[in-house]
Amino acid sequence: MTQRKGSEYAGLSVAIVTPLRDNVLDVGRLREQVEFQIEAGTTCLVPVGTTGESPTLSHEEHERVISEVVQIAAGRVKVMAGTGSNSTAEALRLTRWAAKEGADASLQVAPYYNKPTQEGFFQHFRAIAEDVPLPICVYNIPGRTGKNIEPETIARLADIANITMVKEATGSLDQCSQILSTTDLTVLSGDDSLTLPMMSVGAEGVISVAGNIVPHDVIAMVKAASDGDYAGARHWHHKLFPLCRDMLGLSTNPVAVKTAMQLLGRDAGELRLPMTGLTEAETNQLRATLSNYGLC
Repeated sequence: MTQRKGSEYAGLSVAIVTPLRDNVLDVGRLREQVEFQIEAGTTCLVPVGTTGESPTLSHEEHERVISEVVQIAAGRVKVMAGTGSNSTAEALRLTRWAAKEGADASLQVAPYYNKPTQEGFFQHFRAIAEDVPLPICVYNIPGRTGKNIEPETIARLADIANITMVKEATGSLDQCSQILSTTDLTVLSGDDSLTLPMMSVGAEGVISVAGNIVPHDVIAMVKAASDGDYAGARHWHHKLFPLCRDMLGLSTNPVAVKTAMQLLGRDAGELRLPMTGLTEAETNQLRATLSNYGLC
């Protein structure tokens, strides 16, 4: 099979959290996260995405997180910085910063809230790609943004040289299949529980939330699927599925994953409003989920 654009990002990418202490960035905890993922063998770190609470960070904080992660990683792991926005001008500013600081790629979420037309999506991503030479991963998550980037639009974007990947979080295997059959883009799952089903039709990995907790296990599943060992991959899928379902179903991301990290002794600090913590009952439910998995 012909190698796809962006295939060097196959495997596990982890959407890391932004650790906050007294409402400011905790660089020490951020360093711990980066080292934890490098030790695990993670392919790529994705700072300041949805899991990194990017909507509530100031521009200066957003830029600092990118810079710190690039510097801590020091070339030992790829860094795909979240630099998308519903404003094309803001996305350009952040993407230029990421390129200047040495990020390896950019994660570009579909413009949210203002719900562009398909032509608007195309012009937005094209403007960024033509301005900044970083490899770009188009992030399609209509549950967050309010509108789907249709496969036909993604096929148009695939003709742009440095648009190389799609983080596919529509929950639709049909859309995933259509992208894979009509483009040479690398597709990465944007839903932990759909990683194996998507890899079965040609996706090459995941940008994961659960990888913050169990990167070794997600890597094992992805590797088994990549190697064609679907019995082994199914084993890991069925082990991971209850954790992903029960942890990510408790509250809006990243509330549960930050709480889980705290319960596991890897405190990532507080959330920033309007995100609020789990209730006591939900925390107990999460503790039980982690215990059932064998984590605590």
